[in-house]
Amino acid sequence: MALVEQTELGGICVNRGCIPTKVWLKAAESLRRIRSAEAFGIRAVVEKVDLATIVAQKNSSCQKIRSGMEGLLANNGIEVIKGHAVFKNPQEIDVEGRRCSAQNFIIATGGRTQVPDLAGLPEALITTDQILDMQAVPASVLICGADTIEVEIASLLNTLGSQVFLSTETRFVLPREDHDSGQRLGQALSEDGVKILARSKLQSVKASPQGFICELTGSKDRTVEVAGVLFARREARTADLDLAQAGIEVRPAAGIGVNDYLQTSTPGIFAIGDVTGGTMQSHAASAMGVTAAENALGQAVQFPFHLIPRGTWTFPEVASVGLTEEEAEKQGLEIEVGYFPYSINGLAIARNETFGAVKIIKDAAYGIIYGVHIVGPHATELVGEAVLAMQLEYNADELAASIRIHPTFSEAIVDAARDAEKWALYLPKR
Repeated sequence: MALVEQTELGGICVNRGCIPTKVWLKAAESLRRIRSAEAFGIRAVVEKVDLATIVAQKNSSCQKIRSGMEGLLANNGIEVIKGHAVFKNPQEIDVEGRRCSAQNFIIATGGRTQVPDLAGLPEALITTDQILDMQAVPASVLICGADTIEVEIASLLNTLGSQVFLSTETRFVLPREDHDSGQRLGQALSEDGVKILARSKLQSVKASPQGFICELTGSKDRTVEVAGVLFARREARTADLDLAQAGIEVRPAAGIGVNDYLQTSTPGIFAIGDVTGGTMQSHAASAMGVTAAENALGQAVQFPFHLIPRGTWTFPEVASVGLTEEEAEKQGLEIEVGYFPYSINGLAIARNETFGAVKIIKDAAYGIIYGVHIVGPHATELVGEAVLAMQLEYNADELAASIRIHPTFSEAIVDAARDAEKWALYLPKR
Protein backbone atom coordinates (compact mmCIF):
# COMPACT_ATOMS: atom_id res chain seq x y z
CA MET A 1 0.00 0.00 0.00
CA ALA A 2 1.28 3.45 -0.87
CA LEU A 3 0.26 7.04 -0.12
CA VAL A 4 1.07 9.69 -2.70
CA GLU A 5 1.50 12.98 -0.85
CA GLN A 6 0.70 15.83 -3.24
CA THR A 7 1.71 18.45 -0.67
CA GLU A 8 3.34 18.46 2.73
CA LEU A 9 2.11 15.57 4.89
CA GLY A 10 -1.01 16.46 6.78
CA GLY A 11 -2.65 18.60 4.13
CA ILE A 12 -5.20 21.27 4.86
CA CYS A 13 -6.32 19.86 8.21
CA VAL A 14 -2.89 20.01 9.84
CA ASN A 15 -1.18 22.85 8.03
CA ARG A 16 -3.78 25.41 7.11
CA GLY A 17 -7.21 24.40 8.30
CA CYS A 18 -9.03 22.96 11.28
CA ILE A 19 -6.21 22.47 13.80
CA PRO A 20 -4.53 25.88 13.29
CA THR A 21 -7.88 27.66 13.30
CA LYS A 22 -8.88 25.97 16.55
CA VAL A 23 -5.65 27.09 18.23
CA TRP A 24 -6.39 30.69 17.24
CA LEU A 25 -10.01 30.38 18.32
CA LYS A 26 -8.92 28.96 21.68
CA ALA A 27 -6.80 32.07 22.18
CA ALA A 28 -9.80 34.22 21.25
CA GLU A 29 -12.03 32.25 23.63
CA SER A 30 -9.54 32.79 26.47
CA LEU A 31 -9.57 36.51 25.75
CA ARG A 32 -13.36 36.60 25.78
CA ARG A 33 -13.51 34.73 29.10
CA ILE A 34 -11.18 37.24 30.72
CA ARG A 35 -13.30 40.10 29.45
CA SER A 36 -16.52 38.49 30.73
CA ALA A 37 -15.12 37.49 34.14
CA GLU A 38 -16.37 40.71 35.73
CA ALA A 39 -19.87 39.19 35.82
CA PHE A 40 -18.46 36.80 38.44
CA GLY A 41 -16.66 39.48 40.42
CA ILE A 42 -13.27 39.02 38.78
CA ARG A 43 -11.67 42.10 37.29
CA ALA A 44 -8.63 41.56 35.12
CA VAL A 45 -6.71 43.59 32.56
CA VAL A 46 -5.20 42.01 29.45
CA GLU A 47 -1.77 43.58 29.14
CA LYS A 48 -0.95 42.16 25.73
CA VAL A 49 -2.08 39.66 23.12
CA ASP A 50 1.17 38.11 21.87
CA LEU A 51 0.38 36.91 18.36
CA ALA A 52 3.84 35.39 17.95
CA THR A 53 3.16 33.04 20.87
CA ILE A 54 -0.17 32.00 19.35
CA VAL A 55 1.55 31.25 16.03
CA ALA A 56 4.22 29.23 17.85
CA GLN A 57 1.53 27.23 19.69
CA LYS A 58 -0.27 26.65 16.39
CA ASN A 59 2.93 25.43 14.71
CA SER A 60 3.74 23.17 17.66
CA SER A 61 0.27 21.59 17.57
CA CYS A 62 0.58 20.98 13.83
CA GLN A 63 4.03 19.44 14.19
CA LYS A 64 2.84 17.04 16.90
CA ILE A 65 -0.05 15.84 14.74
CA ARG A 66 2.13 15.65 11.62
CA SER A 67 4.75 13.59 13.45
CA GLY A 68 2.05 11.30 14.77
CA MET A 69 0.71 10.75 11.25
CA GLU A 70 4.15 9.98 9.91
CA GLY A 71 4.72 7.48 12.71
CA LEU A 72 1.39 5.76 12.12
CA LEU A 73 2.05 5.43 8.40
CA ALA A 74 5.46 3.89 9.03
CA ASN A 75 4.06 1.60 11.73
CA ASN A 76 1.47 0.27 9.28
CA GLY A 77 4.02 -0.36 6.55
CA ILE A 78 2.68 2.29 4.19
CA GLU A 79 5.07 3.72 1.63
CA VAL A 80 4.83 7.51 1.26
CA ILE A 81 5.64 8.81 -2.22
CA LYS A 82 6.08 12.58 -2.28
CA GLY A 83 5.25 14.32 -5.53
CA HIS A 84 2.50 15.46 -7.87
CA ALA A 85 0.40 12.61 -9.28
CA VAL A 86 -1.65 12.45 -12.46
CA PHE A 87 -3.70 9.62 -13.93
CA LYS A 88 -2.42 7.92 -17.08
CA ASN A 89 -5.28 5.41 -17.21
CA PRO A 90 -7.72 3.82 -14.70
CA GLN A 91 -5.02 1.50 -13.33
CA GLU A 92 -1.96 3.73 -13.43
CA ILE A 93 -0.71 7.08 -12.20
CA ASP A 94 2.48 9.02 -12.84
CA VAL A 95 4.25 10.68 -9.90
CA GLU A 96 6.81 13.01 -11.46
CA GLY A 97 8.18 10.30 -13.72
CA ARG A 98 7.52 7.31 -11.50
CA ARG A 99 4.75 5.02 -12.73
CA CYS A 100 2.56 3.36 -10.08
CA SER A 101 -0.01 0.71 -10.91
CA ALA A 102 -2.81 -0.48 -8.62
CA GLN A 103 -6.10 -2.32 -8.71
CA ASN A 104 -7.76 0.44 -6.67
CA PHE A 105 -7.14 4.14 -6.10
CA ILE A 106 -8.62 6.51 -3.52
CA ILE A 107 -8.58 10.19 -4.49
CA ALA A 108 -8.22 12.49 -1.47
CA THR A 109 -6.68 15.64 -2.91
CA GLY A 110 -8.84 18.01 -0.86
CA GLY A 111 -9.83 21.49 -1.89
CA ARG A 112 -8.40 24.91 -2.56
CA THR A 113 -9.47 28.49 -2.05
CA GLN A 114 -11.75 29.88 -4.73
CA VAL A 115 -11.01 33.53 -5.50
CA PRO A 116 -12.98 35.46 -8.14
CA ASP A 117 -11.24 37.37 -10.90
CA LEU A 118 -11.83 40.98 -9.88
CA ALA A 119 -9.65 43.95 -10.77
CA GLY A 120 -7.82 45.26 -7.72
CA LEU A 121 -8.55 42.17 -5.61
CA PRO A 122 -5.05 40.60 -5.75
CA GLU A 123 -3.56 43.66 -4.05
CA ALA A 124 -6.23 43.66 -1.34
CA LEU A 125 -6.48 39.90 -0.85
CA ILE A 126 -5.85 38.38 2.58
CA THR A 127 -5.68 34.58 2.66
CA THR A 128 -6.53 32.26 5.54
CA ASP A 129 -2.87 31.19 5.51
CA GLN A 130 -1.87 34.78 6.24
CA ILE A 131 -4.43 35.07 9.04
CA LEU A 132 -3.15 31.89 10.69
CA ASP A 133 0.42 33.25 10.63
CA MET A 134 -0.38 36.92 11.26
CA GLN A 135 1.95 39.03 13.39
CA ALA A 136 -0.46 41.97 13.39
CA VAL A 137 -4.25 42.08 13.38
CA PRO A 138 -5.65 43.93 10.35
CA ALA A 139 -7.42 47.11 11.41
CA SER A 140 -10.40 46.24 9.23
CA VAL A 141 -11.37 43.49 6.82
CA LEU A 142 -14.15 42.61 4.43
CA ILE A 143 -14.84 38.87 4.54
CA CYS A 144 -16.70 37.66 1.46
CA GLY A 145 -18.97 34.73 2.16
CA ALA A 146 -20.59 33.46 5.34
CA ASP A 147 -20.01 29.71 5.47
CA THR A 148 -18.14 27.96 8.27
CA ILE A 149 -14.61 29.18 7.55
CA GLU A 150 -15.70 32.76 6.93
CA VAL A 151 -17.75 33.14 10.11
CA GLU A 152 -15.01 31.50 12.20
CA ILE A 153 -12.44 33.99 10.87
CA ALA A 154 -14.95 36.80 11.44
CA SER A 155 -15.36 35.74 15.09
CA LEU A 156 -11.60 35.48 15.55
CA LEU A 157 -10.67 38.84 14.03
CA ASN A 158 -13.56 40.64 15.72
CA THR A 159 -12.46 39.31 19.13
CA LEU A 160 -8.90 40.46 18.45
CA GLY A 161 -10.09 44.00 17.70
CA SER A 162 -10.46 44.14 13.93
CA GLN A 163 -13.45 45.93 12.39
CA VAL A 164 -15.09 43.10 10.46
CA PHE A 165 -17.54 43.41 7.57
CA LEU A 166 -19.11 40.09 6.57
CA SER A 167 -20.83 40.04 3.19
CA THR A 168 -23.16 37.24 2.17
CA GLU A 169 -25.28 36.84 -0.93
CA THR A 170 -27.96 35.16 1.17
CA ARG A 171 -30.35 36.38 3.84
CA PHE A 172 -28.58 34.65 6.73
CA VAL A 173 -25.07 33.56 7.59
CA LEU A 174 -24.38 29.82 7.33
CA PRO A 175 -26.79 29.52 4.37
CA ARG A 176 -26.48 25.73 4.22
CA GLU A 177 -27.57 25.34 7.83
CA ASP A 178 -31.05 25.56 9.29
CA HIS A 179 -32.31 29.13 8.95
CA ASP A 180 -32.92 29.37 12.69
CA SER A 181 -29.25 28.58 13.31
CA GLY A 182 -28.08 31.13 10.77
CA GLN A 183 -30.36 33.78 12.21
CA ARG A 184 -29.19 33.12 15.77
CA LEU A 185 -25.51 33.21 14.84
CA GLY A 186 -26.02 36.36 12.77
CA GLN A 187 -27.64 38.02 15.77
CA ALA A 188 -24.73 37.03 18.02
CA LEU A 189 -22.13 38.28 15.54
CA SER A 190 -23.98 41.58 15.10
CA GLU A 191 -24.23 42.08 18.86
CA ASP A 192 -20.47 41.49 19.05
CA GLY A 193 -19.83 44.24 16.50
CA VAL A 194 -19.49 42.36 13.22
CA LYS A 195 -21.18 44.30 10.41
CA ILE A 196 -23.19 41.80 8.37
CA LEU A 197 -23.91 42.93 4.81
CA ALA A 198 -26.71 40.55 3.81
CA ARG A 199 -27.64 39.95 0.17
CA SER A 200 -24.48 41.67 -1.01
CA LYS A 201 -21.81 40.69 -3.51
CA LEU A 202 -18.40 42.29 -4.05
CA GLN A 203 -18.19 43.97 -7.46
CA SER A 204 -15.01 46.04 -7.43
CA VAL A 205 -11.93 46.85 -5.35
CA LYS A 206 -9.95 50.08 -5.65
CA ALA A 207 -6.89 51.22 -3.72
CA SER A 208 -7.30 54.20 -1.39
CA PRO A 209 -4.95 56.11 0.95
CA GLN A 210 -6.33 54.15 3.92
CA GLY A 211 -6.52 50.75 2.23
CA PHE A 212 -9.12 49.63 -0.29
CA ILE A 213 -12.58 50.82 -1.27
CA CYS A 214 -14.94 47.90 -1.91
CA GLU A 215 -18.18 48.32 -3.82
CA LEU A 216 -20.92 45.79 -3.16
CA THR A 217 -24.21 45.36 -4.97
CA GLY A 218 -27.36 43.49 -4.03
CA SER A 219 -30.50 44.38 -2.15
CA LYS A 220 -28.67 47.59 -1.28
CA ASP A 221 -25.57 49.05 -2.93
CA ARG A 222 -22.83 49.62 -0.37
CA THR A 223 -19.29 50.90 -0.17
CA VAL A 224 -16.87 49.97 2.61
CA GLU A 225 -13.23 50.94 3.11
CA VAL A 226 -11.02 48.28 4.66
CA ALA A 227 -7.39 47.28 5.07
CA GLY A 228 -7.93 44.02 3.19
CA VAL A 229 -10.39 41.56 1.67
CA LEU A 230 -10.57 37.90 2.69
CA PHE A 231 -11.93 35.06 0.55
CA ALA A 232 -12.09 31.60 2.09
CA ARG A 233 -14.64 29.79 -0.08
CA ARG A 234 -13.27 26.42 -1.13
CA GLU A 235 -13.68 24.26 -4.21
CA ALA A 236 -12.71 20.68 -4.96
CA ARG A 237 -9.13 20.27 -6.16
CA THR A 238 -9.56 18.31 -9.39
CA ALA A 239 -8.06 20.41 -12.18
CA ASP A 240 -4.49 19.08 -12.05
CA LEU A 241 -5.07 15.32 -11.80
CA ASP A 242 -5.82 14.40 -15.44
CA LEU A 243 -9.00 12.68 -14.29
CA ALA A 244 -10.27 12.38 -17.85
CA GLN A 245 -7.47 9.89 -18.53
CA ALA A 246 -9.13 7.60 -15.99
CA GLY A 247 -12.68 8.30 -17.20
CA ILE A 248 -13.69 10.00 -13.97
CA GLU A 249 -16.62 12.40 -14.20
CA VAL A 250 -16.35 15.73 -12.39
CA ARG A 251 -19.48 17.72 -11.54
CA PRO A 252 -19.21 21.44 -12.35
CA ALA A 253 -18.50 23.39 -9.13
CA ALA A 254 -19.26 20.28 -7.06
CA GLY A 255 -16.21 18.04 -7.37
CA ILE A 256 -16.01 14.32 -8.08
CA GLY A 257 -19.32 12.51 -7.87
CA VAL A 258 -19.46 9.33 -5.82
CA ASN A 259 -22.15 6.76 -5.06
CA ASP A 260 -23.17 5.42 -1.65
CA TYR A 261 -20.06 3.22 -1.68
CA LEU A 262 -17.81 6.23 -2.47
CA GLN A 263 -17.05 4.85 -5.93
CA THR A 264 -16.47 7.31 -8.76
CA SER A 265 -17.78 6.77 -12.27
CA THR A 266 -14.76 4.53 -12.90
CA PRO A 267 -14.73 1.05 -11.27
CA GLY A 268 -11.89 0.63 -8.79
CA ILE A 269 -11.44 4.36 -8.15
CA PHE A 270 -12.90 5.93 -5.02
CA ALA A 271 -12.96 9.55 -3.81
CA ILE A 272 -13.28 11.00 -0.32
CA GLY A 273 -13.34 14.32 1.51
CA ASP A 274 -13.26 17.84 0.09
CA VAL A 275 -12.65 16.65 -3.48
CA THR A 276 -16.22 15.28 -3.46
CA GLY A 277 -17.74 18.58 -2.28
CA GLY A 278 -20.17 18.29 0.62
CA THR A 279 -19.39 19.66 4.07
CA MET A 280 -15.62 19.94 3.45
CA GLN A 281 -14.72 19.17 7.07
CA SER A 282 -11.93 16.82 8.07
CA HIS A 283 -14.01 14.43 10.19
CA ALA A 284 -16.17 13.71 7.14
CA ALA A 285 -13.07 12.94 5.08
CA SER A 286 -11.68 10.62 7.76
CA ALA A 287 -14.93 8.68 8.04
CA MET A 288 -15.19 8.44 4.25
CA GLY A 289 -11.61 7.19 4.15
CA VAL A 290 -12.50 4.21 6.35
CA THR A 291 -15.46 3.26 4.17
CA ALA A 292 -13.52 3.72 0.92
CA ALA A 293 -10.66 1.56 2.22
CA GLU A 294 -13.08 -1.19 3.27
CA ASN A 295 -14.74 -1.17 -0.13
CA ALA A 296 -11.43 -1.09 -1.99
CA LEU A 297 -10.57 -4.29 -0.13
CA GLY A 298 -13.70 -6.04 -1.34
CA GLN A 299 -16.45 -5.14 1.11
CA ALA A 300 -19.72 -3.41 0.21
CA VAL A 301 -20.22 -0.78 2.91
CA GLN A 302 -22.58 2.13 2.34
CA PHE A 303 -21.45 5.48 3.70
CA PRO A 304 -24.01 7.21 5.98
CA PHE A 305 -23.99 10.70 4.48
CA HIS A 306 -27.00 11.67 6.63
CA LEU A 307 -24.97 11.12 9.82
CA ILE A 308 -22.14 13.54 9.01
CA PRO A 309 -22.20 16.20 11.76
CA ARG A 310 -21.37 19.79 10.88
CA GLY A 311 -19.52 22.10 13.25
CA THR A 312 -18.74 25.81 13.35
CA TRP A 313 -16.47 27.11 16.12
CA THR A 314 -17.77 30.65 16.42
CA PHE A 315 -18.94 32.49 19.53
CA PRO A 316 -21.40 30.85 20.14
CA GLU A 317 -20.70 27.51 18.49
CA VAL A 318 -23.03 26.02 15.88
CA ALA A 319 -23.42 22.30 15.21
CA SER A 320 -25.92 20.10 13.42
CA VAL A 321 -26.64 16.73 11.87
CA GLY A 322 -29.28 15.65 9.38
CA LEU A 323 -31.91 17.66 7.58
CA THR A 324 -32.68 21.31 8.12
CA GLU A 325 -36.32 22.28 8.55
CA GLU A 326 -36.26 23.81 5.07
CA GLU A 327 -34.83 20.63 3.50
CA ALA A 328 -37.45 18.47 5.22
CA GLU A 329 -40.24 20.67 3.93
CA LYS A 330 -38.84 20.62 0.38
CA GLN A 331 -38.87 16.81 0.54
CA GLY A 332 -42.55 16.92 1.47
CA LEU A 333 -42.01 15.34 4.88
CA GLU A 334 -44.62 15.81 7.57
CA ILE A 335 -42.56 17.11 10.48
CA GLU A 336 -42.84 18.49 13.98
CA VAL A 337 -40.21 20.64 15.66
CA GLY A 338 -39.04 20.86 19.25
CA TYR A 339 -37.03 23.73 20.77
CA PHE A 340 -35.28 24.32 24.03
CA PRO A 341 -33.49 27.63 24.70
CA TYR A 342 -30.25 27.82 26.66
CA SER A 343 -31.81 30.65 28.65
CA ILE A 344 -33.74 28.05 30.69
CA ASN A 345 -30.91 25.54 31.04
CA GLY A 346 -29.56 25.48 34.61
CA LEU A 347 -25.88 25.18 33.75
CA ALA A 348 -26.15 27.89 31.09
CA ILE A 349 -27.69 30.22 33.68
CA ALA A 350 -25.01 29.40 36.25
CA ARG A 351 -22.23 30.03 33.72
CA ASN A 352 -23.87 33.15 32.25
CA GLU A 353 -23.87 31.51 28.79
CA THR A 354 -27.55 31.65 27.95
CA PHE A 355 -27.51 32.56 24.25
CA GLY A 356 -28.63 29.75 21.97
CA ALA A 357 -31.03 26.85 21.62
CA VAL A 358 -31.43 23.21 20.61
CA LYS A 359 -33.82 22.37 17.78
CA ILE A 360 -35.02 18.86 16.90
CA ILE A 361 -36.87 17.98 13.71
CA LYS A 362 -38.87 14.74 13.78
CA ASP A 363 -41.37 12.86 11.68
CA ALA A 364 -44.87 13.83 12.77
CA ALA A 365 -46.28 10.31 12.65
CA TYR A 366 -43.45 8.03 13.70
CA GLY A 367 -41.09 10.26 15.65
CA ILE A 368 -38.06 9.53 13.44
CA ILE A 369 -35.37 12.14 14.15
CA TYR A 370 -34.52 13.85 10.87
CA GLY A 371 -32.22 16.57 12.15
CA VAL A 372 -30.77 18.26 15.23
CA HIS A 373 -29.46 21.83 15.26
CA ILE A 374 -27.62 23.46 18.15
CA VAL A 375 -26.45 27.03 18.68
CA GLY A 376 -24.71 27.68 21.97
CA PRO A 377 -21.90 26.65 24.30
CA HIS A 378 -20.25 23.29 23.50
CA ALA A 379 -22.56 22.70 20.52
CA THR A 380 -19.82 20.83 18.64
CA GLU A 381 -19.51 18.36 21.53
CA LEU A 382 -23.24 18.00 22.18
CA VAL A 383 -24.08 17.16 18.57
CA GLY A 384 -22.36 13.80 19.09
CA GLU A 385 -25.37 12.77 21.19
CA ALA A 386 -27.64 13.54 18.25
CA VAL A 387 -25.45 11.59 15.82
CA LEU A 388 -25.51 8.54 18.08
CA ALA A 389 -29.28 8.77 18.58
CA MET A 390 -29.85 8.92 14.82
CA GLN A 391 -27.32 6.17 14.15
CA LEU A 392 -29.09 3.86 16.63
CA GLU A 393 -32.44 4.91 15.12
CA TYR A 394 -33.81 6.37 18.34
CA ASN A 395 -37.15 8.05 17.97
CA ALA A 396 -37.81 11.41 19.59
CA ASP A 397 -39.90 9.82 22.35
CA GLU A 398 -37.01 7.53 23.32
CA LEU A 399 -34.60 10.48 23.43
CA ALA A 400 -37.13 12.44 25.48
CA ALA A 401 -37.32 9.63 28.04
CA SER A 402 -33.57 9.46 28.63
CA ILE A 403 -31.79 10.91 31.68
CA ARG A 404 -28.95 13.42 31.90
CA ILE A 405 -26.91 14.74 34.82
CA HIS A 406 -28.16 18.04 36.23
CA PRO A 407 -26.96 20.64 35.62
CA THR A 408 -25.44 20.01 32.19
CA PHE A 409 -25.82 21.47 28.73
CA SER A 410 -26.79 18.00 27.48
CA GLU A 411 -30.11 18.34 29.30
CA ALA A 412 -31.13 20.79 26.57
CA ILE A 413 -31.14 17.99 23.98
CA VAL A 414 -33.50 15.87 26.08
CA ASP A 415 -35.67 18.89 26.78
CA ALA A 416 -35.88 19.74 23.07
CA ALA A 417 -36.98 16.15 22.37
CA ARG A 418 -39.61 16.49 25.09
CA ASP A 419 -40.84 19.68 23.46
CA ALA A 420 -41.10 17.84 20.14
CA GLU A 421 -43.20 15.24 21.98
CA LYS A 422 -45.30 18.03 23.55
CA TRP A 423 -44.43 17.34 27.19
CA ALA A 424 -41.54 19.72 27.90
CA LEU A 425 -41.51 20.12 31.68
CA TYR A 426 -39.72 23.46 31.78
CA LEU A 427 -41.50 25.29 28.96
CA PRO A 428 -44.93 26.92 28.97
CA LYS A 429 -47.71 24.67 27.68
CA ARG A 430 -48.59 25.16 24.04
